[in-house]
Amino acid sequence: MVSPQSRALLPIVGGILAIGLVKTKQAKSITPDPQILHVLNRLSFGPRPGEIEKIKSTTIEAYIQSQLDPKSIPESPKLTQRLDRLETLSMTPVEIFTEYVPTRRQRRQMSRQQIKMQRKRSRKVIRQAMQALLMRAIDSTRQLQEVTSDFWFNHFNVFARKGLAYLWVGNYEQQAIRPHVFGRFRDLLGATARHPAMLVYLDNWLNTAPDSPGARGRFKGINENYARELMELHTLGVNGGYTQEDVVALARILTGWSLSRRGRKGDGSGFYFNPNRHDFSDKIFLGHTIKGSGIEEVEQALDILASHPSTARHISYKLAQYFVADEPPKTLVDVLAKRFLETDGNIGAVLQTLFQTQEFLDPKYYGSKFKTPYQYIISAIRASGAENPKHNFTYGMLRQLGMPIYGCQTPNGYKNTRDAWLNPDGMMRRVSFATAIANGRLNNKKPVDADQLVETLGNTFSDRTNDVIENSPQRLKAALMLGSPEMMHR
Repeated sequence: MVSPQSRALLPIVGGILAIGLVKTKQAKSITPDPQILHVLNRLSFGPRPGEIEKIKSTTIEAYIQSQLDPKSIPESPKLTQRLDRLETLSMTPVEIFTEYVPTRRQRRQMSRQQIKMQRKRSRKVIRQAMQALLMRAIDSTRQLQEVTSDFWFNHFNVFARKGLAYLWVGNYEQQAIRPHVFGRFRDLLGATARHPAMLVYLDNWLNTAPDSPGARGRFKGINENYARELMELHTLGVNGGYTQEDVVALARILTGWSLSRRGRKGDGSGFYFNPNRHDFSDKIFLGHTIKGSGIEEVEQALDILASHPSTARHISYKLAQYFVADEPPKTLVDVLAKRFLETDGNIGAVLQTLFQTQEFLDPKYYGSKFKTPYQYIISAIRASGAENPKHNFTYGMLRQLGMPIYGCQTPNGYKNTRDAWLNPDGMMRRVSFATAIANGRLNNKKPVDADQLVETLGNTFSDRTNDVIENSPQRLKAALMLGSPEMMHR
């Protein structure tokens, strides 16, 4: 719902949007090097107050290199303290399940009201995971780590409202995704494949050889869901050269992967391999013979997928699309794919190559990427300088804009292209959010200082936007900046 204050801004902002979202002519900037703002917009969720000046005092290259090595950057003590108070973040999947899901015996002894209260209590886990995600995105000094964690979670998407995934999706982001965002793609692939959240979301925990000793009840046959998405979305890509026979072979290889909710089996991570449900026959997968040997078969299959040229190209295309342009140049994708294969899928090395390419540094791509709702909202909060913003309001806006946290139902994740998000209703809702931020709704009614906001954003507004801002009342200027076409782009 658009607020009265936002409604007053709509004619003004609407005029800017009508021109600005089609083509924005950059005005003269008070930033000596527009490349600084470009790098900040792509390697972070947008500038915080003082960040442009901080990069000016060193070099762009120094900023990029430090962001590629997050451990070299001291984290904000305030952020660390706030994260430490979220006790569920340090719990393993088994600890979470044991703490928040009653046993069958306990459940039989509970009243209907007690069961309802227990379910409500268990929502604490995902609530704290969402709080941590926003805290880090807004306040972390290790911004590229946050940006790439967002990218890779979306690539290996898990929908929180699928079964028990709501308990484990936060741990999945923290333990399966975050530690590997600059490491080997193969390690990231293996971590996501084994995590209970992914096992539940794409049903691989049910995948069972039909004639195996463990084939009974819900575990009664082959489930191809994960095998298909593993190739189509996570590795090779839809045109990656696999066949339906490869899907079936991979599904058979993946039989027996299961859950150990209370840690009585396996290594305590919530994952364990059940040989009684596995297909021990030999398989032909992507032209390779894989001998029936149990859990080792999956490791061989993941090795094949992670090192495949189609995977290198698929991942490189997605990285180039995310960091450079909706339709990335073929030359750029080729360079990144080559680097991916040369380095055995070293993500950090691929990113370093990407940030040094002429395509990434080409001014024609500055401000060319349209922000997703998540990117826009985080960037607006960061630019405003708000401390301890009210997360419930942010969650609500993300839902209204069609991008709830951990809420993408389909395994292909949220799109990051202009066509997916540029629409009149979405723009009006963004304006409403911009007005709320400008008026201090996120920060105890402390309005955003328009003069400070200009410095934070580098004043790269178009002539049209600048004219509107300069000729508007002071109380509207911050909202106009946060709701401008330039703010919608990165």
